[in-house]
Amino acid sequence: MAPPWGGARRVRSVGAVVMAGSEEEARYSRQLYVLGDGARRLPEAAVLVSGLRGTGAQVATALVLAGTGRVVLHDCDTACTADRAHQFLLGESDLGQNRAEASQRALAELNPHVVVETHNGELSEAFLASFRDSLRPCAMGSPGMAALTDRPRTVVVLTESPLEEQIRIGNFCHAQGICFIVADTKGLAGQVFCDFGEHFVVDDPAEEDPVSAAVQHISQGNPGVVTCMGTKDFRDGDLVTFSGVQGMTELNSHKPVPVRVLDTSRLEISDTSSFSPYRCGGLVSRVQQPKDCSHPLCQALEEPKIKVANPEDEPRSRSLHAAFQALHAFRRERGRLPRPRAAADAERVLELARSLGAQQGPLDEEVVRAFASVSAGDLCPVAAVVGALAAQEVLKAITRKFQPLNQWLYFDALECLALPGAAELTETDCAPRGSRYDGQIAVFGANFQEKLGRQKYLVVGAGAIGCELLKNFAMMGLAAGPDGELIITDMDTVALSNLHRQLLYRSADISEPKSVVAAAAVQRMNPDVRVTPHQNQVGPATEMLYRDNFFRHLDGVASALDTIEARTYLERRCLRCHTPLLDSGTEGTQGNVLPMVPSLTKPLKPASTPRNGTFPLCTLRYFPRTIQHTLQWARDEFEGLFQLPAEQVNQFMEDPDFLKQQRPRKVLEQVWDSLRKRPRDWQDCVHWARQRWESCYHDTIIQLLQNYPPEHETSPGVPFWTGDRTCPHPLTFSPDNDTHLDYVLAAAHLFAQVHRVSPCRDRAAIQAILHGVVLPPFVPQEGLQIPLTEELAEEAQVPTDHRQLTQITQDLVQWRLDLVGNEEAQAPLMEPIHFEKDNNVHIDFITAASNLRAENYSISPADRLTSKRIAGQIVPAIITTTAAVAGLACLEVYKLVWGCQDLSCYRNSNISLSACLLLRLQPLPAPTYWFLPHGAGQPGYGVPVLAATPWQYGGREWSCWDRLEMQGVGADGQAVTVQEVLDWLQRTYGWTVTMLLCGDNVLYDSKADAETRAQQQAQRLSENFRDARKLQQQDLELLYICEGQDAEAEDTSPPLLCSLP
Repeated sequence: MAPPWGGARRVRSVGAVVMAGSEEEARYSRQLYVLGDGARRLPEAAVLVSGLRGTGAQVATALVLAGTGRVVLHDCDTACTADRAHQFLLGESDLGQNRAEASQRALAELNPHVVVETHNGELSEAFLASFRDSLRPCAMGSPGMAALTDRPRTVVVLTESPLEEQIRIGNFCHAQGICFIVADTKGLAGQVFCDFGEHFVVDDPAEEDPVSAAVQHISQGNPGVVTCMGTKDFRDGDLVTFSGVQGMTELNSHKPVPVRVLDTSRLEISDTSSFSPYRCGGLVSRVQQPKDCSHPLCQALEEPKIKVANPEDEPRSRSLHAAFQALHAFRRERGRLPRPRAAADAERVLELARSLGAQQGPLDEEVVRAFASVSAGDLCPVAAVVGALAAQEVLKAITRKFQPLNQWLYFDALECLALPGAAELTETDCAPRGSRYDGQIAVFGANFQEKLGRQKYLVVGAGAIGCELLKNFAMMGLAAGPDGELIITDMDTVALSNLHRQLLYRSADISEPKSVVAAAAVQRMNPDVRVTPHQNQVGPATEMLYRDNFFRHLDGVASALDTIEARTYLERRCLRCHTPLLDSGTEGTQGNVLPMVPSLTKPLKPASTPRNGTFPLCTLRYFPRTIQHTLQWARDEFEGLFQLPAEQVNQFMEDPDFLKQQRPRKVLEQVWDSLRKRPRDWQDCVHWARQRWESCYHDTIIQLLQNYPPEHETSPGVPFWTGDRTCPHPLTFSPDNDTHLDYVLAAAHLFAQVHRVSPCRDRAAIQAILHGVVLPPFVPQEGLQIPLTEELAEEAQVPTDHRQLTQITQDLVQWRLDLVGNEEAQAPLMEPIHFEKDNNVHIDFITAASNLRAENYSISPADRLTSKRIAGQIVPAIITTTAAVAGLACLEVYKLVWGCQDLSCYRNSNISLSACLLLRLQPLPAPTYWFLPHGAGQPGYGVPVLAATPWQYGGREWSCWDRLEMQGVGADGQAVTVQEVLDWLQRTYGWTVTMLLCGDNVLYDSKADAETRAQQQAQRLSENFRDARKLQQQDLELLYICEGQDAEAEDTSPPLLCSLP
């Protein structure tokens, strides 16, 4: 039986959705952290997706990957060549076949747990009613509306329907309680509409964890006053619950109560005058309130509610609202969409938009014209963005997680039409060619398509974002020409947890190299793409493979990395080599895209590594207050029991001189203890785990309470156990307690693995062993010092017992002799275990160890998945966000391929799918400075100043993208000396350099003594590096400080690239 599914107040509970350790948990774990408990409704839901071109394919794919129970595909048309620029589910052999049926075959491979069906007939009311009735209500809820809202959810998504069909089906769905969504893309724009009916209830509208605070005191009174550690996130009227309160325990089981915020540390609650006196501890948590949402379709067209990220975007969105309606009218009138770049057709759409009178406020006629002129186009990136937005709304409808879109959202990338020369494109340039790229040619012209084929791009990372980027690149035809090249590099292999959001992988690919599998998938989607897989990390260790010339040879780099360090390194390399970079990232439903364009945009700011939530040791050992504390304690236990001792023992066995070296006493004791407690069999491992349980959850607590009893006072009248100190209580072991047994089973299993003993997973057998274990009663020590602060812990070092240390050393010498004699150890004696967040036994131990510790301190436990997320520092992820982010990134690729040098055309993008927000802003321009490093007395002498003009060195202007370049080869054919570099800077720019650096290496320092300076000046650039990798670089990047310049100003001086022989 799994650990109990707690509802930890400070963290979101996601455990009820799947069985602990199951394949479902492994597959969907990252998604569960986004959708929470609502994800349990996914397997019971059914979604109809009508229209299987690009947008419909994106919606259906996301729903299948996410684990929706049943997905029905509807499309009456056959697949054609032009579909293959945006419909990534179709292959060459599918042309001429029904789109839905062809797509069904591909989608069925993505997730064996999802039923994928097709329907090729009319979307009649009879069919829709039967679709709704095909799901039976869940056995939950009570009669009436509660049961109605809890029944399995049916959703209808229309992606290629005329307006009349949208209205007809929308009205029927609204009346029948079917959630209804429209998602449509035309050229560079798209729309999403949602109507979830009259009585749709959102259970959990927020993405962040519930607000909570540690309780310090609660008064007895009417009203009661709660003193806690910070109230800034609470609001008057919030409903709160309490947990872990000692003394005034009546609050722990009390129904939610409203609060009034008194000040920064006090909340007023209801009457507590009849409750027991507060003693210590507790957590106050805000309760998420369900919201009743009603989104009627009735007047949505004429009186639209449109979601915008900024109020200034509303006129543009309203103009697009009118433009889409006018486009439907044009299609009814002409039987077709406007021809690409046909001015007369665009003007007719504008006339229809004016006559409809549907917009509120002035009509932006340029927006309508631009929209109409390319509305016949089909772009994979636009379909990716709009399809992902719509798929997230479907997930909201099913899971009742997050606030759904209130009617309309509009998206466009019409700034692409402002690219230099784009306005001159003609009907002939954009006319169909019978090519798979006709939808893209309709927007950007045939010549641009050829340019796309010649691109040389590097994609770093083939994970979630990487897969979506590669899918889009294949559809776009990037690197599909004779001179094109697409390089994918990723050092990881495919794992089960990847499959719910990484489109290019299947179950059969597990353990295979990601880059190889991804490259093969790209080839299947578009055989013309010239793709090469690498299995390397792009970092300092591979600079011999990815030299500067490699980066300069590229037309662009797409970053799909998931660590701050890797992203920062890649940004630095692209900045150095003037290579365009697209940096993308996601967390849950949040995502962003940042283009870095040489000489145009501000270089991406190096991100700082986030803190991993370190806590004071004394808090972890004696005074935990939150589940995060107990989880960190459990992580430390894991490392201290199953990793470090084994590593030390192996080092001792392999190194005959181990004892001759000056080792800390703690290390020797650790090795001695590990060898002394080596188990002979599985039963010994169970005994060890049982003893460890007693030590951690009983004996240690008894000892702490011996030193500081519950009634202990710091000073007269001031209790010790108050505020951020919660008085613990010891636990009593029971083999029949599931959590106790979980701990022993996991700990014994890991201990056996460390010592290479065969484990047993038979719970009944382990229970039988445990029933026979009798431990001696624990007697607390008198006078044992327990440090209460970090400072006291450092001072309280136990003095060395030299006799004991001598005995330990003698024992170790003898044991080593007994085990290997005078020979070297042939194999490691023990197996160190490194924590793996996707290993079930590891998570079993962490969860049980943490929750038992939490029980000691009356902290609400965390379920298994929450424990896994926090302990494994897992970033929540979902396919909808990665698809949207990749689509936004590929829109910036169009601009880079065009060669655009107009900053106003580029966009930094930020999305929040949970809040239906999409914010796209022009990037900041490259910063400009001026600096005069010589000529004392001149204005600005020695000081870099942010200004409206670029850097000025020696009368020349510089930007932050500029580099000084010098040939590092002397007349003798060898690398130049440091003095020659200094002379070149003096001769070329008139600068007197006081310090010259390359990375961490100081090549020259004018403040050094004369002998050191002479040695530095005489050394060649190839002789001066501790890092051997730098000796092999073709170009060294040198930084310098000039006379009179601030020592911290090297980052605002253009670096010197010195080419070595």
